[in-house]
Amino acid sequence: MRTTHPLAFLLAMSATLAGCGGSTDKSTSAPPPPPPPPGVVSLQFLNHAHANVFDQGSTTNTLSVQATRDGGNADSIPVIFSAAPGTVSPTSILPKGGVASTTLSVPVAAATGAMSITASATATNKVTQTFPAYIRPAPDRLQVLVPAYFSASNAAAWTALTTGAQSYPDVKINVVVKPDNAASGIIPAGTYTPDSALVTAIDALKAAHPNTKVFGYVATGGGTNGTISLTDVKTTISQYATHYNTKIDGFYLDGMAVERNLIASFYQPLSAHIAATTGLGTTPPLVVGNPGAYPHKDYAGLVNVLVTYNGSATNYQTTDPQTSSASWVYDGQNAAQAMQVHTASTCSDMKAAVARAHLPRMNTGWVFVTDQTISAPWSALPATAYWKSFLGTVDATNKGNSLPTC
Repeated sequence: MRTTHPLAFLLAMSATLAGCGGSTDKSTSAPPPPPPPPGVVSLQFLNHAHANVFDQGSTTNTLSVQATRDGGNADSIPVIFSAAPGTVSPTSILPKGGVASTTLSVPVAAATGAMSITASATATNKVTQTFPAYIRPAPDRLQVLVPAYFSASNAAAWTALTTGAQSYPDVKINVVVKPDNAASGIIPAGTYTPDSALVTAIDALKAAHPNTKVFGYVATGGGTNGTISLTDVKTTISQYATHYNTKIDGFYLDGMAVERNLIASFYQPLSAHIAATTGLGTTPPLVVGNPGAYPHKDYAGLVNVLVTYNGSATNYQTTDPQTSSASWVYDGQNAAQAMQVHTASTCSDMKAAVARAHLPRMNTGWVFVTDQTISAPWSALPATAYWKSFLGTVDATNKGNSLPTC
């Protein structure tokens, strides 16, 4: 009988196992995923997300998208643009280098508020991208709103205010005044003597700068009928009209509320009282309301101008009506909104604040920026050189000129 050598037997068994797939070296990793289907197109708007507010009557707005297919440029696939309200030309574009661009025109009579802008393309798939956008009225030039809470007996401050204004006759300037004997913003009923120094200062300012409007400061206490009642505020309005008459053009309602529930009980009756007031330099009187933040949209119908920001330069750079649920600001012209910014320490900070207010997205037409700090930002004008640079910045912005050096 033939005897098999043990080593030969082991070699034969190993070969048999390998042939049956029993090798211990076989990989156990999962198979790679299948490649994506060919021909898939994607679109991405290249317009900056914050540059999404367009003026009525504007005709040179560029819209652009990046078109890709299978990771490369989709230059052979038409991109179709649409806008409502508004028109785009051309509507169908073959991308070049993966970019398709068109021009958006907005009719002069287009409805303000939200608009629809889309771009679409079709390959193996169909894709549509939306660019959220708004239409606002064509803007007016920037104006200045000065909270001149310093005493008229401060000759240096009023001289700086007047001479600075005189240097820029084309800039409309609106000045809020506080009589020394009504610094609290309330003038009680009864005998009242006007602040004679203030009357003289107003006359000098208006003579030097005819583009000036003056507003009497009125505290409202937030419309809560607490320490300041509706009667107190109405009386103050009447006292201003009687004793300052044509020296002032309207009223600055400080501390205005933001809640809708106070409109009917306080601010609507106050608005009606002001509208019926006569004898001022402007008829009907102009009204600036200062809630210092975005209030309920119905407040916009009660005043000429709303101060929707009152705070530091740093915080102003992140303030945004769209993230504050206040896109209703685009229903009104930029002149219906104001900002008052303090602690803009440098000339560059000041210019940045003015530039932000001027953005279509902010839609703000009345501006004031100061280097004074939060402790008492409106109790003095900014430094003289700063004040003149601020006025020069507003003037240059309005005229499209280079900004003045600091």
